[in-house]
Amino acid sequence: MIEAMSAVATQTKNFHIAHLDEIPATPCPCGESKRAFMIPENDVASLHIVTIKKDSETHYHKKMTEIYFVLEGEGTIELDGESYPLKPHTSVMIKPGCRHRAVGEGLKILNVPVPKFDPEDEWFD
Repeated sequence: MIEAMSAVATQTKNFHIAHLDEIPATPCPCGESKRAFMIPENDVASLHIVTIKKDSETHYHKKMTEIYFVLEGEGTIELDGESYPLKPHTSVMIKPGCRHRAVGEGLKILNVPVPKFDPEDEWFD
């Protein structure tokens, strides 16, 4: 989904501003994601606020690295079949090829995909 350039985001020559509270949530394997900076002229990175669902799906990316930062809630993250605890202020860098999913009640993360998120780079076994 391409971000509208109205109240949701402001674009200028040298910067972009996104109002994540105004961006509609998009379903994703993890739950629901509000995705900022998903504009055609940006290929560097995007920023997502993700509300994790109970039955999040294990997936991986072939090109993209993701950096998760836990904002709220507690749970676990499964990385290549092993579980690790998550709590607020935990950060995880997930490299391409790593099968992953986060699990937890009330878990909300900030996700920074590098390069910018590409829905064609979501893979399932």
